[in-house]
Amino acid sequence: MSALSPFLLDRSVTDKFLSLDLKDDPRIQAEYIWIGGSGEDIRSKTRTLDALPSKVEEYPEWNYDGSSTGQAPGHNSEVIMIARAVFKDPFRGGNNVLVMTDTYDNRGKALPTNTRAPAVKIFDQAKDEKPWFGIEQEYTIFGFDGHPYGWPKGGFPAPQGPYYCGVGADRAFGRDLVEAHYKACLYAGVKISGINAEVMPGQWEYQVGPCEGVSIGDHMWISRYIMHRVAEMFGVVVSFHPKPIQGDWNGAGCHTNFSTQAMRDEGGMKAIITAVEKLGKKHKEHIDVYGKHNELRLTGKHETAPISSFRYGVADRGASIRIPTQAEKDGKGYFEDRRPASNIDPYVVASKIVDTVCLWDGK
Repeated sequence: MSALSPFLLDRSVTDKFLSLDLKDDPRIQAEYIWIGGSGEDIRSKTRTLDALPSKVEEYPEWNYDGSSTGQAPGHNSEVIMIARAVFKDPFRGGNNVLVMTDTYDNRGKALPTNTRAPAVKIFDQAKDEKPWFGIEQEYTIFGFDGHPYGWPKGGFPAPQGPYYCGVGADRAFGRDLVEAHYKACLYAGVKISGINAEVMPGQWEYQVGPCEGVSIGDHMWISRYIMHRVAEMFGVVVSFHPKPIQGDWNGAGCHTNFSTQAMRDEGGMKAIITAVEKLGKKHKEHIDVYGKHNELRLTGKHETAPISSFRYGVADRGASIRIPTQAEKDGKGYFEDRRPASNIDPYVVASKIVDTVCLWDGK
């Protein structure tokens, strides 16, 4: 079996201090969170505030050493964080908060890794369309030794089949982490909408949404932060790699469900088909921003369409885009873009979909 981290401290000692009564102290701990230089790494640090701000704009700007995150040179290393969304802190409790930020240089220019800022500009142009997103985040649990959690040492588990939405100690590996993450997200205010075990053993999924506009990125990044923190406490590692295990095993995606008000209204199927056909015309552009190493996953096998081609269909999980049976029946609803990889930047993917569907004339 997979090895847990040998560096875990005694959690009962930590809990003793975290449970100290500070109810008469108005100060709070604010965990400022940002995306690091790789575009995938999540960083954070904590500051004490004299009182809980009443709105996100009241959170003070802060800075960090960008030369240590691959985001600035050493001779001009300060990166400025600006608070954009606030969530309750499920680790410290009380009035303590998690603060999602985006990042700027000391002249006020958004960093290249600040994908939120350009996304906001796109969403602002399409806000009357009321774009809704729901993202299905797949991930894989590994032991501290890099071995897939629940897999036998020196071998492989039984073939895929019994693990998807499976129940039992011989097929659902890591459920304690999954449930802890679910509850932590609910407490934090993340719009998490469900969980399930996935096709490959040790692989799971949670869903976030519906969220409108740029908030899908805020909720997704905070959900990932919480996932890494929970995994840290269990002594395991969570991977968002789209093909963590080579061979006859499913990859991991971030299926992105999307609709506009026109798609949700009566007769919305026409708007759905128009949107899907626009996406097909820009297939390569979308693939280019739909995650690293996605070519390892989009092979035409394991419920994927080949990366080089585009097609859509009703209830077809082998298509690039799936239109749900219920949407076809109702004549309205949403579609699911199945191409995004599990390691996507949700700000980039969501804004790209809006740019193509809502802002491009299709010509």
